[in-house]
Amino acid sequence: MSAPLLVVTVAAPTMAELRLRRDAVVGADLIELRIDQAADPDVSAALSGRRTPVVVTCRAAFEGGGFRGSESERLKILQAAVAQGADYVDVEFSADFALDLIRSTGGKGIVVSSHHFDDVPSDLSERVRAMRATGAEIVKVAVYPRALSDNLRLLSLGDPSRKTVLIGMGPAGLATRVLAAHFGSCWSYAGDGHAPGQIGASRMLGEFRFREVTSRTGIYGITGAPLAHSVSPAMHNAAFRAAGVDAVYMPMPAASAEDFITFANALGVKGASVTIPYKVDLFGKADTTDDLSRAVGAINTLRHDGGQWHGRNTDVAGFLAPIAGRLPLQGARVAILGSGGAARGVAVALGSHGSVVTVYGRDRSKAEEVARLGHGRGASYPVPPKSWDLLVNATPVGMVPHVDETPFDGEFDGRVVYDLIYNPQRTRLLVEAEAAGCDTIGGLDMLVAQAVEQSDWWIGRRPPVDLMRQAAQASL
Repeated sequence: MSAPLLVVTVAAPTMAELRLRRDAVVGADLIELRIDQAADPDVSAALSGRRTPVVVTCRAAFEGGGFRGSESERLKILQAAVAQGADYVDVEFSADFALDLIRSTGGKGIVVSSHHFDDVPSDLSERVRAMRATGAEIVKVAVYPRALSDNLRLLSLGDPSRKTVLIGMGPAGLATRVLAAHFGSCWSYAGDGHAPGQIGASRMLGEFRFREVTSRTGIYGITGAPLAHSVSPAMHNAAFRAAGVDAVYMPMPAASAEDFITFANALGVKGASVTIPYKVDLFGKADTTDDLSRAVGAINTLRHDGGQWHGRNTDVAGFLAPIAGRLPLQGARVAILGSGGAARGVAVALGSHGSVVTVYGRDRSKAEEVARLGHGRGASYPVPPKSWDLLVNATPVGMVPHVDETPFDGEFDGRVVYDLIYNPQRTRLLVEAEAAGCDTIGGLDMLVAQAVEQSDWWIGRRPPVDLMRQAAQASL
């Protein structure tokens, strides 16, 4: 099977604008022209002067499109596209005229498609068999996986001898777009969000190196929820590129720790970063863990080797690196906000350096459990005045898109405020702390430091710190 192609979708409210957007596309093997979104759909205008092969789509409203005319009018548009030499024409399997249109061309140049915006249909295999029986050159199925492992329903549908496009929409479906070769798809789609979960061509080609991803490419990623604003893919893909490693790293938003493991085992995922809320849950799923992970009771890194999942914690080293020289940790009074997986690593790191640790949480018993890891104590909010030298935010409060929120409503009467959030780089917490005269540390420093350790463990080569930082900042 040849390498998958990249189809870039363009749409516009008028045909004039559609042509401008069509001609501005860079890097596409084909361009999908969504003329159903235009108020004045015109096949001749869409095809005239094109420099790249095209797929003409006039999607009906009943399958997520914008065409509001009658079905007879839509059929005439698609027939005109065939007659005027469109490279491909997309028609829904559910359209009453689909078989007639396919037969009129012998199936050549026809994409017969089916879109399901709510779930993955239980009869998907039967549906694909029926679509292939129409004789259309390409069968395209787009579904909406609610969990990462739902994508596995598509995995068995790829057929190297039959041209098939298998797309998972929404956040959980991104892997099907980037890993088109692994799923047996003859092409994938990119664009400015014309379908749920669709990403831009520049990101597909640049960050994920889509042209280089084959069925033999190693798979890595980050799992957690949510992951939409993670810069880890930019960092790790830059590191892989610099090292000349045939691997790709992508977001893998999972519904649970078990959901991730099921998906990862089926796809042969080689390694993963672990973030909120699965650092503790996936610690329990790992076959082996290192001493530090066991001390923390949480992991942030997984590697699959020898048929087993091995867990590590690079958060501790990543957390400590930026604070070196800022504050003597021996005897320092530390207030940690939050009692999740990130807080566990912070408590261990500071407790092992002789800090006096207090962990604050909504659930005091959980805060006390985490505090014991750092030989400290747990407490309920609020943080008392003049009780800390170092304040650490280990909660997601203040993260994009909730940038107006802060996890702290006390007095900034300590020395250093450290926010583990990196997006945005300057959280409300840091801005207010700096205004009060505190020294501040952002989460990007920790993110880069721990990512360097992860990459080194996965591929046996330590990536340049500056390279990963630049990639993260560019993504932000």
